[in-house]
Amino acid sequence: MTALSAPRAMPSRLLRALLDRWLVLVVLVAAWEAAARSAGDVYFPPPSTIAERMRRLWFSGPASHLFLTGEATGNILPSLGRMAVALAISAAAGVALGMALGRSPRAHAYLNPVFEFARSIPPPTLVPLLMALFTLGTPMQIASIVLSALWPVLINTADGARTVDEQQIQTARVFRLTAAQRLRLVIFPAALPKIFAGLRLSLSLSLILMVFAELLPGTDNGIGFELTDAQSRSDLPTVWAVIVLLGILGYLLNAALTALERRVLAWHFAARRLPG
Repeated sequence: MTALSAPRAMPSRLLRALLDRWLVLVVLVAAWEAAARSAGDVYFPPPSTIAERMRRLWFSGPASHLFLTGEATGNILPSLGRMAVALAISAAAGVALGMALGRSPRAHAYLNPVFEFARSIPPPTLVPLLMALFTLGTPMQIASIVLSALWPVLINTADGARTVDEQQIQTARVFRLTAAQRLRLVIFPAALPKIFAGLRLSLSLSLILMVFAELLPGTDNGIGFELTDAQSRSDLPTVWAVIVLLGILGYLLNAALTALERRVLAWHFAARRLPG
């Protein structure tokens, strides 16, 4: 390819990439629009109606506020804040406990049955306990997310720390690295792919549990609160708008985490592409 033809090929490659990624979604939305308009069912509004409700509710504010309305700053941002805090606590605790559990066979033998039992308990059954332990509102909501989002990170971290190549450990010992240095320079980097796998699962769980947590007593804002309020008023376009918003947030958050994973684990993906 000549230097002159290379710039001309870039728009076609970009268009092909956009079609590969979004064509199916565009076709499905168009089919939904046509079917909803022909059916005229109040329970299934067309995507154009949902998009207009989303714009009016959350994205019709002044430019000085990034076009966010009071509804957006009063409901979406608090939900994302609670979710971020809960995910950070889950990640920190899960990685720390997972490292200890993965590198100690005795601790794994003693504690793994306890962890398996604890993670099998459905979060809704813990609501009475959470109400007794925490103040109604944000503390209880964050705790309810952490109690479920913790386990994917912990279990994947333990698995990653437990399966580090023993030759790498022996090499670190030959170079007289201390236990802390081996953990920081050998074990933790080797476990990072499994850690990110756990984080992706915890991110999805956190988004789901964020909505559930905002259905608990003491909640006066948030996406889940707005959903239940719309349901109580039979405001179906707003219900659909919240559902679509959650899907968009899930996609964007997962894309951001995937981009971070690719950047942090660039060495890992490069090594996997090497022949042999």
